[in-house]
Amino acid sequence: MEVRQLQIFCALAEELNFTRTAERVHTVQSNVTTQIKALEEELGTPLFDRLAKRVVLTAAGRRFLPYAEKALTAMTEGRSAVCHGSEPAGPLRIGAPESVLAYRLPEVLQSFRKRHPQVELIFRPHWDETLWEALEGGRLDMAIRMIDTVNHPQCASVRLRTEAVYLIAHPEHPLAGKRAVGPADLAGEMLLLTEAGCAYRKKLDELLAAHRIRAGNITEFSSVEAIKQCVTAGMGIGLLPEIVVAGELRRKQLKNLAWLGPDLNIATHIVWHKDKWLSPGMVAFLDLLQEKLQAA
Repeated sequence: MEVRQLQIFCALAEELNFTRTAERVHTVQSNVTTQIKALEEELGTPLFDRLAKRVVLTAAGRRFLPYAEKALTAMTEGRSAVCHGSEPAGPLRIGAPESVLAYRLPEVLQSFRKRHPQVELIFRPHWDETLWEALEGGRLDMAIRMIDTVNHPQCASVRLRTEAVYLIAHPEHPLAGKRAVGPADLAGEMLLLTEAGCAYRKKLDELLAAHRIRAGNITEFSSVEAIKQCVTAGMGIGLLPEIVVAGELRRKQLKNLAWLGPDLNIATHIVWHKDKWLSPGMVAFLDLLQEKLQAA
């Protein structure tokens, strides 16, 4: 089993297209086919199904993928340890939700870049349901996660801070003028929310279910910025971290509802796989996050 075969296999598992995989790994399509066939012969089982114009991972391919990713990650980490020693350098892949990346990290990244110019920062969005697979497979080195408690057995974490989470509406919305807004006031309302994997969205869902309250309609968005714009346009009530809407609240484009229900705030953690070698770049990034965010 050769390193090149593993690299091509992992690329094809992500692209699911022989042409794009060949371009990505800088080879010709016929070589991709040859390397995959050789790997399948060595393992004694098909790793991909070729269905007309579609390429799909087989069950064996899905089982093999995390091990291939781990092997490539270990090789990259070993090379980095030998080549760079204790100086932070090389790629550092960080997962972060949109709200944290856009509103908490710019200052951190500016400082990190000045201190450690040899580190190549790569940021990727994540949802909770795919986060652990990405950490275990080496597609992410670390991730910032908004959740009150990290209880995954394979995860190490450091708590950074607590983010205030607001129910917000257009200033002319009927609930914007109320001195107190409770769970029952949300019955029949249009709610503009993040996708179901979001931890603070889950808090609201559980609250409404516990009180047997049904919203008039729930519209889901993958972007917090889209939610903010739709609330600003008067389309409904949104649930967003305070950092996302602070400017609009100051300019009175949005109103923070006078919420008297259970706390909707959420903690923020930095997480990584407990068995992963903490490279100098990871340690430096972790130290800077704690310096900038825990002191805030």
